[in-house]
Amino acid sequence: MGLREALRRTSRRLGASLGLISGPLDDETAEELTDALILADVGPGPAEELVEKLRERRLSAEKPGDPAVELARIIAARLPAQPPDYAGPAPEIHLLIGVNGSGKTTTAAKLAKRAREAGRRVLLAACDTFRAAAVEQLELWSRRVGVPLIRHAEGGDAAAVLFDALEAARSRDVDLVIADTAGRLHAKRRLMDELAKLGRVVGKALGHEHPFRSGLVLDAANGQNSLQQARAFLEIGLADEVILTKLDGSAKGGVVLAVGAQTGLPVTWIGTGEGPDDLEPFQPQRFAAALVGANPDKL
Repeated sequence: MGLREALRRTSRRLGASLGLISGPLDDETAEELTDALILADVGPGPAEELVEKLRERRLSAEKPGDPAVELARIIAARLPAQPPDYAGPAPEIHLLIGVNGSGKTTTAAKLAKRAREAGRRVLLAACDTFRAAAVEQLELWSRRVGVPLIRHAEGGDAAAVLFDALEAARSRDVDLVIADTAGRLHAKRRLMDELAKLGRVVGKALGHEHPFRSGLVLDAANGQNSLQQARAFLEIGLADEVILTKLDGSAKGGVVLAVGAQTGLPVTWIGTGEGPDDLEPFQPQRFAAALVGANPDKL
């Protein structure tokens, strides 16, 4: 499923409000647009700021333009800049973190498939040894996308799995390791200790200066609850970026803006469906246009 189709439920609601605007933004229409943004889970504060910015632009313009295009430009400008491409030593290490049910395992497989098809040598690591059947689920996905997997028995030591994966990566000349980790946010201390241990394993296996990224996987259907999860992971010193999944099943696409604007974390990937190809790199302008139903070529 494409991005525009995945955001159709959100853009239809916002488009109805934007379609009422022809000149300056009056109070009644501004209130309706604010409500539509809040229902899309942009958040009350950010929604009011976006509408006020749109009002200012239309008042100052000699000839106001397409309100959807104007709003898309405002939204895109508020999203954090994308991180630079990885430029460190091989292998690149990507730890996927997040609560259970957010879509970490399928996202790991989708990322692995995209990287393999781009010509990279990829390895999956089943470091979620806590959740029942998580290892088996990732093993099925690894076969489906044609990427090798390092796993231990369920209930084993996640750090040992990662260490073996990194050793295998060196011996096989792998340039990307994607690790699916456990997510037990209700036990923050235990989770933090486990993820910190994974970080130490990277240093032990590859050298203490070897970089790694933590991608926080959030379920878009959870709306503002996803924002609370992001804050919780930031509180325990984790998360470098956000991967938002299940955007196709939600009318709350505005949560992308809420997470990016309120945490400062860049959104790097978005999941638009259940298929192995339903994952797209996040592009702020393209996303903003799809969110409000604007023509991306006019941004």
